[in-house]
Amino acid sequence: MPKIHGNEIRPGNILDHNDGLWVAVKVSHVKPGKGGAFAQVEMKNLRNGSKLNQRFRAADKVEKVRLEQRTQQFLYENDGMLVFMDTETYEQIELPADILGDRRPFLQDSMTIQIEYYDDEALSAALPQRVTCTIAETEPAVKGQTAANSFKPAILDNGVRVMIPPFVGEGEAIVVSTETMEYVERA
Repeated sequence: MPKIHGNEIRPGNILDHNDGLWVAVKVSHVKPGKGGAFAQVEMKNLRNGSKLNQRFRAADKVEKVRLEQRTQQFLYENDGMLVFMDTETYEQIELPADILGDRRPFLQDSMTIQIEYYDDEALSAALPQRVTCTIAETEPAVKGQTAANSFKPAILDNGVRVMIPPFVGEGEAIVVSTETMEYVERA
């Protein structure tokens, strides 16, 4: 793995530090009045989610890790484990359902997602940026409310609550952002 200097760390870099894999969340370069400059790096552990603030001087060396991205297709869920199939090798793997975190309800049958691996260990999974869902229940539109920029609560077919414009009704398909978990547009 390539080693980089402490002042070359950028947000999103994955580092091998203190026998763990860490992603750099925030990086700020500090030049104090006395002493040498350093990079103040806020890092998050990819395995257990703990956070760490660490200072790296320009002379410090840290290993930068490259993760392998594989396209996987979701097949089914079995006892809290999600079963995926590699689209190139057709090999099936099981991953814990919590790898998706709070975005788990957006996972749909036969959906293709990106899973990042370090050696043969799956570290994270990314859903498509937008998914189409159906509105299960919402309030009816109130007359005259369409002129203002207002939203009303709705529950999707997967149980997630979102705010939608007043002109969208029950049974309609909408596009939802999986990153912000907000309404984007009608499908």
